[in-house]
Amino acid sequence: MPICYAIYSAKWRRLSRSGEPGRPPVPNELKELIRTMSSMNSTWGSPRIVGELAKLGISVTKSTVEKYRVRGRKPPSPTWRAFLKNHAKDVVSIDFLARPTVRFKILYVFLFLSVERRRIIHFGLTEHPSAAWAAQQVVEAFPWETAPRYLLRHRDAIYGEWFRGRVNNIGIEEVLTAPRSPWQNPYSERLNGSVRRECLDHNMIVLHEAHLTRILAPYVEYYIEYYNRYRTHLPLEMDSPATRPVRTPDQGEVISVPQVGGLHHRYGRRAA
Repeated sequence: MPICYAIYSAKWRRLSRSGEPGRPPVPNELKELIRTMSSMNSTWGSPRIVGELAKLGISVTKSTVEKYRVRGRKPPSPTWRAFLKNHAKDVVSIDFLARPTVRFKILYVFLFLSVERRRIIHFGLTEHPSAAWAAQQVVEAFPWETAPRYLLRHRDAIYGEWFRGRVNNIGIEEVLTAPRSPWQNPYSERLNGSVRRECLDHNMIVLHEAHLTRILAPYVEYYIEYYNRYRTHLPLEMDSPATRPVRTPDQGEVISVPQVGGLHHRYGRRAA
């Protein structure tokens, strides 16, 4: 063994055994909190968890969250994701969900969702959907020149000539997803699933159209309240639209409060 190699080897061996502090280890409690947040909130990404932890007075890097979070599904293709990111403020996503009544009739709920703020703009309900009815819902959703630039939708046959003509007259450009690619409209798909899991599945028997309207209206209001008051957003530097104060560790232990039927949780601190 060369003398220089032996000298350097002895030096670094001595330093490694001297107990000199390096990067501090991640506490087990923080690891478990990251895993819990990611598993309880399957739609959250790493930046969202970083922002939520910051509101609890815990400073952590995105790489640390990536290391300890529970892994989810792969994201959509970069090209489509880039379009949605660049034009989010100008895009409204639409979709239908169906619900049977106690007499086995099918009611259709037409939902409008703002992509930028994930805000439910409008919903309509009917037993007999048609292109003319869907076109009228567009008019009701965007009064007084509030129409978005893009309307994101699937290639459903209900969006017929009448619907396309009305949308074009308002000045909205339609963005169609690829055939058999529901993941290209993830916002409405996620909203539809949330409505079913958190609202309709807890009201098993729907009597008629007016009854379903009474069920959905409070849920929509509740969803909007959670989104605006508690959900952190990357464009807002990981703050909520209504601004949430930071809760530091000296204010007590971390607690979770279910929101929107348990799909999401908000976190705070409670004094011992």
